[in-house]
Amino acid sequence: MKSGIIGLPQVGKTSLFTILTRQQVAVHANPREAHIGMVTVPDERVEKLAQLYHPKKVVHAAIEYADVAAMSQEALKESVFLNTLRTVDSLTHVLRAFEDPAIPHVGEIDPRRDIRNVEFDLMLSDLGQIEKRQERVEKDLKRMKSPELEREYEVLVRARQHLESERPLREMEMSADEKKLVRGFMFLSEKPILYVLNIGEAAELGSQLETAVERYGLLELAARPNAGATAICGKVEAELAEMGDEEAAEFLASYGLQESGMMRLIRKTYELLGLISFLTAGEDECRAWTIRKGMRAVEAAGTIHTDLEKHFIRAETIPWDQLLEAGSEANARAKGTLRLEGKDYVVKDGDILHIRHSG
Repeated sequence: MKSGIIGLPQVGKTSLFTILTRQQVAVHANPREAHIGMVTVPDERVEKLAQLYHPKKVVHAAIEYADVAAMSQEALKESVFLNTLRTVDSLTHVLRAFEDPAIPHVGEIDPRRDIRNVEFDLMLSDLGQIEKRQERVEKDLKRMKSPELEREYEVLVRARQHLESERPLREMEMSADEKKLVRGFMFLSEKPILYVLNIGEAAELGSQLETAVERYGLLELAARPNAGATAICGKVEAELAEMGDEEAAEFLASYGLQESGMMRLIRKTYELLGLISFLTAGEDECRAWTIRKGMRAVEAAGTIHTDLEKHFIRAETIPWDQLLEAGSEANARAKGTLRLEGKDYVVKDGDILHIRHSG
């Protein structure tokens, strides 16, 4: 899964990418080319299981982030920039909410205005794509009737009306079949979006971060379908990135914080993408596996190996905290908390699975 980091100039977008991925940004020959980096999803469950099993290897889930060039209508006309945005699964929109005379900014600091401006550009790009496709489908339908093309045309008409009412496509209700019809277009305004307020450093940073979404008027926007919001302080996060674990914990505590804003941001991205983790645990490896919420046990088995899905028999499963409480699989089995589930069992976040198979 990949999230594209977007934003207007001078918002701290690339700095956030550098802190997230712990990698320096190289200067590309093409300024529209994205910087790509993998980020580990924080998950204390994996660490606690590792303390129980002492495995040879510990593997966390991961998300890929792409730092793209600053947003503008001109940029959206360039194929390299546009293709990068089309291929991400969600958008991470960084918003400037800090004052700094050393970093230029046109006009007042206003995250809501910046959201409207970027959203307008995304919707305008989608609208142009829909208009071109509509013209093509109309010509094809005049030559030959096609039920599938007629269904596609109906969805395109609704999508166009939705955009013309100045609402992004992520807020448009579509059936699974309708989503399948337009999936290939990879509409920009249809992608789930996480608004990230980059606020200034303050003595009471903990409370400032907690109230930032409300203070900047983003509560209603964050509550809309396929949207969310969080806040970070880029300046503090940059300092944290240079510290060891113990020093970082003390530094966070001095601001009244228990964890960094980056951890919250990563988890919010994971949640927004509709992802959960199931776990596997043993002496060889403790690992978090990424699946979509609502996935069945047989499909989850396929994320480990396709043969496990093909030859699936049953899944031994137990919530991670119940296994820790029992102290071992043998104890959990004796207590009856280790269950056998069939292929249609819907996997829950934090389930530990052991797949029984005939392969």
